Amino acid sequence: MIKDGEKGAVLQRDKTTYAIVPHFPCGVITPAQLRRLADVAEKHGVPAMKLTSAERIAMVGIAEENIDRVWAELDIQPGHAVGLCIRSVKACPGTTFCRLGQQDALGIGMKLDQQYHGLSLPGKFKIGVSGCMNQCTETCIKDIGLVGKKTGWTVLAGGCGGARPRLAQVLDEGLGDEDTLALVARIVEYYKEHGKSNERLGHLIDRVGFEEFKNCCKLKS
Repeated sequence: MIKDGEKGAVLQRDKTTYAIVPHFPCGVITPAQLRRLADVAEKHGVPAMKLTSAERIAMVGIAEENIDRVWAELDIQPGHAVGLCIRSVKACPGTTFCRLGQQDALGIGMKLDQQYHGLSLPGKFKIGVSGCMNQCTETCIKDIGLVGKKTGWTVLAGGCGGARPRLAQVLDEGLGDEDTLALVARIVEYYKEHGKSNERLGHLIDRVGFEEFKNCCKLKS
């Protein structure tokens, strides 16, 4: 029996089979990848495929002896579904597709995914990018949330669900892409340096105080 996260697999409720979660940055997937998923699932008798809250497709019910072959045939990198790391960057269609989009959520989301997906941190960490105030990626309960407005990006920090839910707080507003990415980097670095093991960013903020956190992370003028 392998440990959760080993080989990109997670043990299921039956204590026998595993789920794997191929990584599709910001939920973008090609027709060829969809065909390959279906073909590999049928070949190895995968009984279920599940759309996840992180905009990925979980393949559920894989026998342990098939895990390596499934990954080899998929030729897709694993998503970080477990562990103390940045597990996902979730993004809405933004100005790429949505008529309501105010900012390029997919564009900045892809940059964040490329830079941070899987980065080890004191606790699990999720990022959400919404191109307008509708917040379709639930940015208000993400460790870092970006919300697009006509005037630029609003950056939120400290949101989370779970047993101790917490709404994110506004850290800065009216930022362009470059300053937004710089602020995200400062938040991640602060959390990496000051977070305790298994402590979510929001609970770190509650421990040190929001004003202290804000002052330490703010961009230099």
